[in-house]
Amino acid sequence: MSIKLSFTASQSSPRANNCLKNIRIKLFCLLPLTSYLVSSVSPLVGQKPAIAQEKSVLGVVRSQENATQWQGITERLQAAKVAYCVINLENVRNATDFSNPPVVFLPNIATLSPTQAIALEEWISRGGKVIASGPVGNTSQPGVRQLLRSLLGAYWGFEMNQPSQVQPLRINTQSWVRQPGLAGTIRGGVVIPANLTSKPAAIWQSKDTPPAVVTTERSTVLGWQWGTDNAAPVAMDSAWLRAAVSRYVPLSDAPTTTPKNCNGSAVAVSSPSKPATPTRVAIAPPPANREEEAIERIAPRGLPTAPNSNNPISSIEAIALQQELQNLIGRFESAQLAANARNSTKANTRVESEAAATALADAKAIAKILPQLVKQGDYVAARNQWLKAQQMLWQNYPSEHPLAQPEIRAMWLDRGSIVRAGSEQGLAKIFDQLAAAGINTVFFETVNAGYPIYPSTVAPQQNPLIQGWDPLASAVKLAKARDMELHAWVWVFAAGNQRHNTIINLPVEYPGPLIAANPDWASYDNRGNIFPPGQGKPFLDPANPEVRQYLLRLFEEIVSRYQVDGLQLDYIRYPFQDPGAERTYGYGKVARQKFQQLTGADPLQISPRQPDLWQKWTQFRTQQVDSFVAEVSQYLRRKHPQIILSAAVFPLSEHERIQKLQQHWEVWASRGDVDVIVPMTYALDTYRFGRLAQPWITSNKLGSTLVLPGIRLLDLPVPAAVDQIQLARDLPVSGYSLFAVENLSDELQTLFKRTQGDLQAPVPYRQPFHTAAARYNSLQQEWNFLAANNQLRLRGRSLSLFNIQVTDLENALKQLAADPSLHRLSIARAALTHFQLQFRSWMRPYALENPYQAKVWENRLATIERLLSYGETVVLKRYAAPVANKE
Repeated sequence: MSIKLSFTASQSSPRANNCLKNIRIKLFCLLPLTSYLVSSVSPLVGQKPAIAQEKSVLGVVRSQENATQWQGITERLQAAKVAYCVINLENVRNATDFSNPPVVFLPNIATLSPTQAIALEEWISRGGKVIASGPVGNTSQPGVRQLLRSLLGAYWGFEMNQPSQVQPLRINTQSWVRQPGLAGTIRGGVVIPANLTSKPAAIWQSKDTPPAVVTTERSTVLGWQWGTDNAAPVAMDSAWLRAAVSRYVPLSDAPTTTPKNCNGSAVAVSSPSKPATPTRVAIAPPPANREEEAIERIAPRGLPTAPNSNNPISSIEAIALQQELQNLIGRFESAQLAANARNSTKANTRVESEAAATALADAKAIAKILPQLVKQGDYVAARNQWLKAQQMLWQNYPSEHPLAQPEIRAMWLDRGSIVRAGSEQGLAKIFDQLAAAGINTVFFETVNAGYPIYPSTVAPQQNPLIQGWDPLASAVKLAKARDMELHAWVWVFAAGNQRHNTIINLPVEYPGPLIAANPDWASYDNRGNIFPPGQGKPFLDPANPEVRQYLLRLFEEIVSRYQVDGLQLDYIRYPFQDPGAERTYGYGKVARQKFQQLTGADPLQISPRQPDLWQKWTQFRTQQVDSFVAEVSQYLRRKHPQIILSAAVFPLSEHERIQKLQQHWEVWASRGDVDVIVPMTYALDTYRFGRLAQPWITSNKLGSTLVLPGIRLLDLPVPAAVDQIQLARDLPVSGYSLFAVENLSDELQTLFKRTQGDLQAPVPYRQPFHTAAARYNSLQQEWNFLAANNQLRLRGRSLSLFNIQVTDLENALKQLAADPSLHRLSIARAALTHFQLQFRSWMRPYALENPYQAKVWENRLATIERLLSYGETVVLKRYAAPVANKE
């Protein structure tokens, strides 16, 4: 189903254009996180672009994202000898802001606002052509991404694991790629055609020969970050640009001139002092013993909300401020609706207070005036008003009534808290607190720095801070008595900890009991250090078969001696590295021998300046981790199929993670090796938490694996923690995980007790079909509450059809939960798909006034869809009959 707006106007007034733009921007809020068809606005009648007489044939868009690449971009533009001018993206408000060049080039611009995307659409509808490169639009709002896919006919799918040969397809429909200089090796990504008119113009010479360049009549999409030395050489980039422009306009060599803005003004560009590199986030090694702080470094830049600051706020930042405030208002209203729907005994009973209603009204008023304050240059007032609205909403968040849905509510119970507990009685107090707070899953730190928390016959010694008791045995007992799941959280390849050494009065350079007893098991950096500089933890060599056998025996001891419900793999990676600074890791004795046998090269003798060999070395290390995860999974599936296997992972981009951690967890998820991926999406504000979590939540690479975003409580204000949890509930995920018990304040624990203290609801990874039915029931409660209060905006036949399909889907999910089978699963899936297709149409009137809540409901339906897929994998295939009876 698609939304289509059309109008005719012989003379369009500014007011009419503004009205249309406002309608379109609202529609972006309605677009779900999954695919949604958006048709173009009909072109303005009688308007034609005046482009033929202009000197510049190419308008190159400059933004904050490609500013650091601008020297490389300019170098290639000059080499291409194409007459061009510069368009500043932050100044784009409508189609005329793209000026008069017949072709616009978007080099490596991942974020466009709805206003900018609509302006581009209008400009294309008037006859303009577009060239784009890199992950264009990938970090924009979902509606913007969908519109760009429609306009460009293609989108960046994923990055290639290694540099690959680009091969132009010299066929009749793509004769423009017959020009010389277009074949060669590039680091780039796969371009996905988005409609029937999209045609590949070049492919990658790798497995499955995926598209590298895709075209339509009005667009050309290049699958690499054009203008960056690490992606492609100057000659190739300039050749591709010249060839692409020649698709649309005849070219002659343009003289080298000082570039101008397309409106004729001078370009103000402060070029970097050294060649630009692709816009990947650089990760410096984190401080000692605080790897988690690296997460903060990869979080997107926060909103410009420092109090009393008069620093200018750009138009893009102003839009982001307003949008995030609207999202906060949406989260507030979503929590309020959940509280109303779950706790009212009568349809018209409400639980919000007068203060909450006032705070909500005031926050909405501030959201409206923010753009005007920025436009007036009153940046202090804009920031302070934004913060005022945030505080008002945070102070009045619903906190007196249960509002949690069936979900995974997990918490890491850290070694420090276990040691301080001192006994089973002390540990019982912690479990009482967690149970009262509604925590249904405990990740219990069982192996830390090479020491098990329990007396082991496999490991060299129990943690010396534990005397006279078995915390793991106590934890299993306490969790089961409270209907909680206990998952053993284990450090995998990290085998020591300098901070722990100081606590137990050992030399700071002590490598831990494992490496002390087995020196050949150690891994090293490229300078021979066993401790990675600044990280404080030595690592085992994943390529060593003795290491792998030891870890498997240790895990078997844990899951067979203790009735744990799950196993969580942590430090399932190599330490942080920076290949660009030649700080690399993984040079264990066995790893070096194996790699030399495979390639003939000692990895210590190669460097990132040898791309082919270096890529093989990176791939070799990544495969050691991947294969060990598969080995653990296969062992558990065979001997202990009821064990839930999860992994705590870093939410870096896929390429960045492989280069600097060798942690390719998309592979583990897609293969079904793990049940739950827990990305450590730690951030000190909800905006960055959402930006970190979003790519993995919406990823199509994870198969049926559940995603559980992590929230770090350290230094996180209570209202911010509640707000991040609410965002997790509004996204298409099955819950959240909190790090850690040592940071659980009395205030937060009390709030949890009031709002989510329910351990009777099904847990998604254990009873996915029951969870799907229960979560759908929560949706029904919200719709019923709104309908009873005349707020759902459904009338007549639409309401009748809605109620029929609501009931049909309810019955299908209940029957599947009661008696799981592939037949009932297919019925439930068909009912869900049919309902989702109609749902957007039914909710359109409601969504015009409540776009955030409409999107939340779509997200929750998507969660039910993922639970059905997970249930098929686990309940109907892995467990078969034994677990089907439990479901």
